[in-house]
Amino acid sequence: MSRKRIDDDSVTGVLVLNKHEGVTSYRIVQILRKLYNTRKVGHTGTLDPMATGVLPVLIGRAVKAADFIVAEDKEYIAEMSLGLTTDTEDITGEVLTRSEQIPDEAAVFAACSSFVGDIEQIPPMYSAIKIDGQKLVDMAREGIVVERQPRPVSIRSIDAERLSPSVYRLRVVCSKGTYIRTLCADIGAKLGCGAVMSSLVRTRSGAFDLSKAYTLAEIESMTEEERAAAVAPTESLFADKPSVDVNDFYAKLIRGGTELYQKKLHTDIPDGEYVRIRHNGEFIALGQVKDFPDGSAVKPVKLFVL
Repeated sequence: MSRKRIDDDSVTGVLVLNKHEGVTSYRIVQILRKLYNTRKVGHTGTLDPMATGVLPVLIGRAVKAADFIVAEDKEYIAEMSLGLTTDTEDITGEVLTRSEQIPDEAAVFAACSSFVGDIEQIPPMYSAIKIDGQKLVDMAREGIVVERQPRPVSIRSIDAERLSPSVYRLRVVCSKGTYIRTLCADIGAKLGCGAVMSSLVRTRSGAFDLSKAYTLAEIESMTEEERAAAVAPTESLFADKPSVDVNDFYAKLIRGGTELYQKKLHTDIPDGEYVRIRHNGEFIALGQVKDFPDGSAVKPVKLFVL
């Protein structure tokens, strides 16, 4: 007798995974699609194969939240090795240059601090970014190097710790789209000796940190019921947002895409703020406060329960 499988709609939410080294984020998604018996699985920010740590994975109807989650800040712990450059900007790549002229601790700390703030990065060739429909990494593997335009990112903070004369541990809080290996390479270029990223752990992505993360081995060893219970509700993705509870009539309007005026909801939420819309104790939609001709209203922007 075949084992009963979970159907597509029975599991919806976010699984916080502690990605292990040596596997791509896409491969993690493929495995989880089989484990949860659904095609509706997507991650919220790629981690390189050599990187480990927090990888929030959206399952079921929660995949609709992807556009809102990728914009959140992330925190990493990286090791930066000075005196070396590679074609991938990390320790796995082909060595391009070596230098014995390693700056002192004060110079390294100063260089790291200079990157805090709004900066621009040139995406590495070994990345999943597409140009004219082709991934940079695929072109790089064929020996092709193309011009890339700088992209704005924000480095909220960098805390550096010296582990040895040429190795430093960096704790970085940054915006979406930041390449930590490019940050290491740029710091090395500023110091004049070169640098590569030699290890990387993502310790936080938005509201999710390693303390809430499961390993893939743990998920694989669970029963289907335990696996489903490991998935946090979709609403947890927006736990920091205000909520409004609506009656049956207003819930019908929300499902039809109609805005609800704050004067009728008896709320006073700032313009532009995202709002959790709840009905009968259930999270049904994400809304956003916008200004309309008749006043401020909550407009549904993503429906999670039909």
